[in-house]
Amino acid sequence: MPHHPHLAGIHLHPIKSLTGCSVPECRVGPAGGLEGDRVWALFAADGEWINGKRNAAIHRIRATFAPDLGAVSLFAAAEGPAPATFAFPGDTAGAAEWFSRYFGEPVTVRYSANGYPDDTERHGPLVISTATLETVAGWFPDMDLAEARRRFRAPVEVGGVEAFWEDRLYRELESDPVPFTVGDVHLDGVNPCPRCPVPGRNPETGAETTGFQKRFSELRRTHFPSWARHPDRIRHFYHLGVNTRVATAEVGKLLRVGDPVRVSRTRPGG
Repeated sequence: MPHHPHLAGIHLHPIKSLTGCSVPECRVGPAGGLEGDRVWALFAADGEWINGKRNAAIHRIRATFAPDLGAVSLFAAAEGPAPATFAFPGDTAGAAEWFSRYFGEPVTVRYSANGYPDDTERHGPLVISTATLETVAGWFPDMDLAEARRRFRAPVEVGGVEAFWEDRLYRELESDPVPFTVGDVHLDGVNPCPRCPVPGRNPETGAETTGFQKRFSELRRTHFPSWARHPDRIRHFYHLGVNTRVATAEVGKLLRVGDPVRVSRTRPGG
């Protein structure tokens, strides 16, 4: 089947670990991630992040953003403080008061235009295909594409390709990246992304999906593409999506939904 790779979705999570939003276009930010992605982070009194790995209660908070990302409304159903809207990204103090009431402990909200990525070495946006998310959703009862997106939280989604297409974006050595372009933006695919416990939780409630990691890993191994040359890069198969790096020359360039995606040096089968 002929492929027509294109940028099918841009999914930002302006507040680290909270619900995100989809936008039609976005610039590359100053540190190589997407502008506005994960630019607020919550910190506990001990200086550690408050995130899904540490506190499952964060899953029950809803964040709704204005179309221009100039404001955020926070809501927690049946618990915690009343819904409130804050200027974004400026009103970190007001938001910190709201989060402190919700968690019942002092919370600091910090802003960084560079973002707070989970992986500070592979600082570009995570890439995944729509077909990959659809396939994974089919592995679990009652999961649909929208829920798969919320679980795996990939900023760059590629359409017009087969499931696990992104497995062509890394090679045997991370020092030998796979260059590709999204529109006019040049990225380097470098690493299959190992997943944390968070995708195994219901994104609405934080409840664990029984046996998620085991079933995912078994089916990921079964569905690993025959053309993918480096299964050793994902030994335990609890990996999904590909980490990227972005050169400083790309900062400020615009990504638009619909932009063509081109791999500069494809592998056999690609």
